[in-house]
Amino acid sequence: MSDFKSENAALSPRVAEIGKLRPKRFNRETAIALGGLALTWQILALLTPDFMIPGWEVIFQHILQLNPSWIALTTLRVLVSIMFSFVVGFTVAVLLDTSPRLQRYADPLLNVVMAVPVICWILFAVLWFRGVEFRIFFVLFVVCCPVFLVDMLNGMKGIPADWKEMVHSLRPKKLQYLQKLTLPAVLPAALTSWKVNLSLAIRVVTIAELVGATSGIGYGLVVAQGQFSIADIFAWTLVLVVILLLTQFCISYLEDRFLNWRDIA
Repeated sequence: MSDFKSENAALSPRVAEIGKLRPKRFNRETAIALGGLALTWQILALLTPDFMIPGWEVIFQHILQLNPSWIALTTLRVLVSIMFSFVVGFTVAVLLDTSPRLQRYADPLLNVVMAVPVICWILFAVLWFRGVEFRIFFVLFVVCCPVFLVDMLNGMKGIPADWKEMVHSLRPKKLQYLQKLTLPAVLPAALTSWKVNLSLAIRVVTIAELVGATSGIGYGLVVAQGQFSIADIFAWTLVLVVILLLTQFCISYLEDRFLNWRDIA
């Protein structure tokens, strides 16, 4: 009994420390790595003409001249599409997890959808749909939703059978079973899937906006390419990187908030 109390006392400070929830994502190593990258870029800019590699001062000047509504519109397109993809992917994963027979039919169809290149989906969207916004939404949805579905389904299959039997012994309702077992069990896979899909969506949305769109970051890249403005291209690229880093930071914060129990072990 005394050994248990001593172990509990030793563990309590660690639990309390983790419970403070102070993410240290931006540490010294991160600062050194990004600083080294920025310094290397600036050195290359000094050694090459501006039309090849512009310096940071030129890039930031062009960032201030970018259309902020296009940045907001692209971000909104990504968030709306990826949220809808997550809801649909999670719902379908729950249905497939409860019906192994249905999953055997769905698996080959899912593999076919995921094997189609992004550029093909963009061409299909252009030929099938007239509205630009729906084209972009369709492309993002058909690319991101299968990733959510597969990750959620794998997370559900990873739930131990003992846990399922224990929860079923309490005779919960379907919503209670989902809330008490399924959601907590698949949360790590869900957050990882969000990270992957955010990176994927940021890249896909610019390609989708290249075709037929008259607004957004992808269209801004088309305009910059038509004007042979390498500084504008780098400016738009830096904006995309910042958007991705901010969204990734939000997911990392949620990991620290809800999955801090993993650091106790």
